[in-house]
Amino acid sequence: MKQIVVVTPTDARLGFALGGVVQATTVPAELPAMLRQLADEPETGVVIVDERLLTERAREEIAALERHWPGLVVVLPSPGKAVAAEEDYVLRLIRRAIGYQVRLNP
Repeated sequence: MKQIVVVTPTDARLGFALGGVVQATTVPAELPAMLRQLADEPETGVVIVDERLLTERAREEIAALERHWPGLVVVLPSPGKAVAAEEDYVLRLIRRAIGYQVRLNP
């Protein structure tokens, strides 16, 4: 079975580990290298990244992984941030998971 790995800043180092998933902490400058390392590990299937870690370089690395890596990278919104519905992002994840475009109706 593939692992779920959650990557957060150090201030959230205990939250996800208490839930039983693998948790790694890093700083924004080191996130792209960590993403490549996690993608190279055969047991990693899903990587969840805390939005506070994202830089332009990290966004580019995530886009590259989405094109070439069979796993899934999900960006977790920052705590306390108002989240607008990002239907395009959700549709892209669904399309990637099931292999074809779906239409969501309210």
